[in-house]
Amino acid sequence: MRFRTLAAALTVLAAPFAWQAVAGRQGANVSLVIANGIVITVDGSRRILNPGSVAINGSDIIGIDTPEAIAEHFKARDTIDAAGKVVMPGLINTHGHAAMVMYRGLGNDLALMDWLQKYIFPAEAKTVSPEFVRIGTRLALLEMIQSGTTMYADMYYFEEEVARVTKEAGLRGVLGQTVIEFPVPDAKTPADALKRAEAFAKDFAGDELITPSIAPHAVYTLDAATLAAASDLAKKLNIPLQIHLAETQAEIGMSQERHKMRPVAFLDSLKFWAPITIGAHGVWISPDEIQVLKQRNVGISNNPESNMKLASGTAPVVGYRAAGVDVGLGTDGAASNNDLDMFEAMRQAAFQQKLVTMDPRAISAPEALELATIGGARVLGQQARIGSLEHGKRADLIIVNMDRPRQAPLFDAVAQIVYVSRGDDVDTTIVNGRILMRGRRMLTLNEARVLAEARKAADLVRAAVGQ
Repeated sequence: MRFRTLAAALTVLAAPFAWQAVAGRQGANVSLVIANGIVITVDGSRRILNPGSVAINGSDIIGIDTPEAIAEHFKARDTIDAAGKVVMPGLINTHGHAAMVMYRGLGNDLALMDWLQKYIFPAEAKTVSPEFVRIGTRLALLEMIQSGTTMYADMYYFEEEVARVTKEAGLRGVLGQTVIEFPVPDAKTPADALKRAEAFAKDFAGDELITPSIAPHAVYTLDAATLAAASDLAKKLNIPLQIHLAETQAEIGMSQERHKMRPVAFLDSLKFWAPITIGAHGVWISPDEIQVLKQRNVGISNNPESNMKLASGTAPVVGYRAAGVDVGLGTDGAASNNDLDMFEAMRQAAFQQKLVTMDPRAISAPEALELATIGGARVLGQQARIGSLEHGKRADLIIVNMDRPRQAPLFDAVAQIVYVSRGDDVDTTIVNGRILMRGRRMLTLNEARVLAEARKAADLVRAAVGQ
């Protein structure tokens, strides 16, 4: 044990200098240098370089050091001067329904079940189509890129369409084909949905940006046989499994009535959990159930804003973290949030836990930032590639302006990011080394066209709900 601990410590100490050997082997030419910023790495030692520079070659980060050191060792084809700005990992949204941005503001101030049954499910039945999903997803992607999200998890219909437009826009996604018991626009039966999920997974197997997933909706909308079949398929294809888990008290009651067990116990009895399982919400979870989730390596997506707006409750994030359960943050769909701004999710996650525990130290600013970055990467099984700025990881990062009046003075960059900054402070968004937005100018989506198409498609929603 001592040897392993020492080895890990030496690895951490050596990491900042590892790029120099690589630079010597690869030569000095790189595709991009981000220079002179306040670099928040979110690595294992929480390194902050002020000022610092990041060297990127192709899709990978190959150097993080002082501006002088990076300038000495690398010659960049392109340079972004980030002086006075924060350079940090892109934000990772671990739960959402991208195309549901088209229902933003529909059926406000209702409990979850009323909201779903009276507004969302009926509207979806009348409006969802491949084209509607493409239009809605592009609008969501535009919002996410402009607010600093570089990877997101999704659960919806026609997920192959979600994947295509996500790939075109350059974002990274864990995208889940929904399986639900009643007829929906892309599948008349759960068996049809499972077939779609398998075809989708095979079409995008090995893709650099798209990780196919399967998304059985919840224990209250699926029977035991379908839940087991979804789990078996995820294990067979080695893809992530996503499910709404213990989101409301009503869900607990429905699970006990339908399955004679609470959701975690019921899923555990089915041996449901896959190697990568994302439990969305995880609000009504007991301490004993937290231990089960830890033993089964289930990651939790905490969605504080959606849970507050729908009055669903507060997830026991402090309990999860104490038990070693991986926790990330999500916005949920914009229909229930009502936006996709992960900066807001960070801030509210920290505030909410401070309030319910009556402890201002419950979730600190560095911990909140980790929930939105490396924590989310762990939940999605992506921590080896993304979630922090480190040599050898993919170049998924953002540059954040710090020049607004509300951001002055600047004493603590991490606290300023978590407690003050907003999505529209993001200046530049980069995924896999590709610049998607630079200086607030979109490079991979036509903003005017995306908005025009979304406003036209909104007429379908108005007609469907009589507004």
